[in-house]
Amino acid sequence: MSSTSLLPKTISPFLTTPPSLPSTHFFININKPCFFNPQGQVDHSPCSRKLTKYSTPHAKKWNEWLDPFNDGDDPDLEYGSLFADGKQDEDPRPPDDPDNPYGFLKFPPGYAVEIASLGSKVRGDVRRCCCLLSGGVYENLLFFPAIQLIKDRYPGVQIDVVATARGKQTYEMNKNVRWADVYDIDQDFPDPGEYNDMLGVIRNRYYDMVLSTKLAGFGHAAFLFMSTARDRVSYVYPNVNAAGAGLLLSETFKAESMNLADGGYHMYHQMLDWLGRPFRSVPRQPVPPLKVSISRRLKEFVEEKYKAAGAVKGKYIVLHGIESDSQASMQSGSDTDSLLPIEVWGQIAEAMRGFKPVFVIPHEKERENVEEAVWLLLDDPSIVFITTPGQLAALINDSAGVIATNTAAIQLANAREKPSIALFGSEEKSQVFIPNAEEKKCTIVSSKTGRLKDIDVGEVIKAMQTFDLSLVLA
Repeated sequence: MSSTSLLPKTISPFLTTPPSLPSTHFFININKPCFFNPQGQVDHSPCSRKLTKYSTPHAKKWNEWLDPFNDGDDPDLEYGSLFADGKQDEDPRPPDDPDNPYGFLKFPPGYAVEIASLGSKVRGDVRRCCCLLSGGVYENLLFFPAIQLIKDRYPGVQIDVVATARGKQTYEMNKNVRWADVYDIDQDFPDPGEYNDMLGVIRNRYYDMVLSTKLAGFGHAAFLFMSTARDRVSYVYPNVNAAGAGLLLSETFKAESMNLADGGYHMYHQMLDWLGRPFRSVPRQPVPPLKVSISRRLKEFVEEKYKAAGAVKGKYIVLHGIESDSQASMQSGSDTDSLLPIEVWGQIAEAMRGFKPVFVIPHEKERENVEEAVWLLLDDPSIVFITTPGQLAALINDSAGVIATNTAAIQLANAREKPSIALFGSEEKSQVFIPNAEEKKCTIVSSKTGRLKDIDVGEVIKAMQTFDLSLVLA
């Protein structure tokens, strides 16, 4: 009897032996179950929990917390599986149930548990993805390119978002998000009831991948681990507070500072680089630009607002960034010096010619302050009360341009391709938050002293020529 006949044909559900395999080439790795392709070559990919990365000169090493001896891919390894190439296919939609008012796909998760195919496991397909986002409106708005990248990389994926109460309002402008839930992950000591409730919601939706932009320590990593998602991806602290978090996460990114928002427009570049990584026959996915969508109903609602204030569509300039203590100012979490006193805005509005200035206030208590400050400069000032980013985007969409400080208004103007003038406290901040400003039809005006309130109004008035030029080109 030959030595090969003594080997069992099936050692485990993940391990099979071809009939022609010599005994001298039979290896079992208890840490990495292996699979033999029809050519008799060992292939670990179908049953490994983590997908093999594409070999690049600057490829990131595996999570050293999970496998300290893994140095990356074997460049000579050949993949023989028929299910390992290409992007995932979008699931065909089953016909709706005529007797069910909610449709066939509207059953609660877990009602009819699905069984994923082997090809889905090998490729690492993502059918359901959850994004836990830290910060306010500004930080959630800058995550829009990442959501679009996930949608392009995994066709048919369903994306849900968990954000703060202010951050959730942003997703009325994103058609790629299925559900948006309110939960403040930035709390150091969350309420036990809310904590357990949100954990139960995430577990019951059976996510394949969970992304988090909160700097994770062991506590937040444990929350992601208990979500039971296959891929748990998060930023971690750049100091000793990250100890142990890597044991519970599939992929980690070490933040460059304690405040992730210090990265400006590219604050999520590490996560975007990982999401768009090339994989076997799938090339690198390019990062899309920031885009927002506005519903017709929202446009009509905002149009009534600015018409009541005396503005005409296409013939007004939006002024955003009035000094206020309201949370609806939509500032960046890393730039606290991004609001101007109303007296400075009055000087800018007085010099405006050909367009009507529209002051955006974040709270009704500011209306009286604006009227008192500009009543000598303007006969009939137009004041619009806007609190949500969707309404602000609709107001900007119907305008001729925007003059704003470093708030969400300047990013919304770039997303809707409107000419804008951005006011910053320093030149360094402008380069971080608005890279390639000329391509975005954005004129930068920065303060020479490093304080926004010392900005030169004369330079702002000179920059207003961009609105006249854009009107001629239009």
